[in-house]
Amino acid sequence: MRARLSDIAQQAEVSEATVSRVLNDRPGVAPETRQAVLTALDVLGYERPARLRKRSAGLVGLVVPELDNPIFPAFAQTIESTLAQSGFTPVLCTQTPGGVTEDEYVEMLLDRQVSGIVFVSGLHADTAASHDRYRALIARPLPIVMINGFAPGIPAPFVSCDDGEATELAIAHLVALGHRRIGLVTGPDRFVPVQRRVAGYKAAMRRLVDLPETELEALAELSLFGVEGGEAAAARLLDRGVTGIVCGSDLMALGAIRAARQRGLAVPGDLSVVGYDDSPLMAFTDPPLTTMRQPVVAMAVAAVRALVDEINGHGAPHSEYLFRPELVVRGSTAVAPTGTARPGPAPAPAPQRPAPPALAVPA
Repeated sequence: MRARLSDIAQQAEVSEATVSRVLNDRPGVAPETRQAVLTALDVLGYERPARLRKRSAGLVGLVVPELDNPIFPAFAQTIESTLAQSGFTPVLCTQTPGGVTEDEYVEMLLDRQVSGIVFVSGLHADTAASHDRYRALIARPLPIVMINGFAPGIPAPFVSCDDGEATELAIAHLVALGHRRIGLVTGPDRFVPVQRRVAGYKAAMRRLVDLPETELEALAELSLFGVEGGEAAAARLLDRGVTGIVCGSDLMALGAIRAARQRGLAVPGDLSVVGYDDSPLMAFTDPPLTTMRQPVVAMAVAAVRALVDEINGHGAPHSEYLFRPELVVRGSTAVAPTGTARPGPAPAPAPQRPAPPALAVPA
């Protein structure tokens, strides 16, 4: 033990007596000195005594979809760190196709007596799913918060990015570049964010391009989320002569770029593509992806604060908090090809960011 005390004292640059007082949680040690000793313990690989470990305020479940889409790990990481700062221990539950369902994860979390649950893009966003599962949790009572997807009639806080506004901003950006035949590629229409994107697309196209409703219906393609879904939907739109495509996710946008290249088209020379999320690495694709950025940090912090307030008995407003997206202009959008461009209304320009080194999109 003296050898260990000596090692710790040397690492922390204090006396062995000071190390002993810290390990026995005795008074008379300055806070910065106490922290230096605890840091030395961690650096040297010694386990902290139980009395010195930070006590958790409780467990909080975090249910997210599959982690293939990089935006979901980004949400999970920020939510976990924010929960930890509030003293809570996060329990991450990741769904996979054919794996554990959301309801099964909830049962596991209830068995562990969690203090609350955060749902990211869960069944609350699916209009075809029953929302009685959430009402049952609230009736227990168990505090819950939902991110991305609003369900009326559930008395809980919701945190969402404004999907309709995001699509309108993307359309306005392409119209300002002279595009008129602009398509939309997004997921199945049973999801609330998809419904909002379609509504935003039609509103912007009516206002800025004045296309007939029948043509708008033909230019809005619904598909599966992911690269393959984006590629298939973009191929159908290219057959209809679009010069710009707004996508419901960055992965779908990468699929659209792949569809264009398989036809020998250049992005952005022949086709401009706008993604959604600004997930990690999108600045490094080839070309760097123009996209609508979700304010992940602000949304995650708001969700955790609302949940902690609910846990502590300070009820958060049971409404939807809408966060404004940001247009990030990179290298996948440009002036419409010659012969299709006509000057359009110019919205406020988004800040142009220098393009980092490119990461090739698979052909």
